[in-house]
Amino acid sequence: MSRPGHASLPPGAADETASIVRLYAVTDGRTRPRHRLSLHTVLGPGRRQPRPGLAEESGQIIELCRQRRRPIAELAGTIGLHVASVTVLVSDLIDAGSLAVPAPDRADGEGPDLQTLEAFSAGLRRKWPNAAAMAG
Repeated sequence: MSRPGHASLPPGAADETASIVRLYAVTDGRTRPRHRLSLHTVLGPGRRQPRPGLAEESGQIIELCRQRRRPIAELAGTIGLHVASVTVLVSDLIDAGSLAVPAPDRADGEGPDLQTLEAFSAGLRRKWPNAAAMAG
């Protein structure tokens, strides 16, 4: 029953609104990841166990990546979340050590690609933010 002066919501709109609000809370309102990630970034399991009380969506991402390596676009499609939200969650899971960007298997033996080096560099900057100032 609708109250006077209030528009009634179409079927399913309340569920969609609740989902958006929950995702906003899970990402702490962030819309940008801390890592430079693309739709094609492939993720695998990290070395650390997920922390207790992890959001359901983050748990799903970890479980999918334990089954096999997956790109962000596939993760977003599988769990039904917007890619921007998934990249924020993935970035947090990389920081926590629950996910990793595995070094690609390169047949040419030339070493890691640029994406892997950028992720490694970002991790070093987070761990030692003043290192560049001390080196110079």
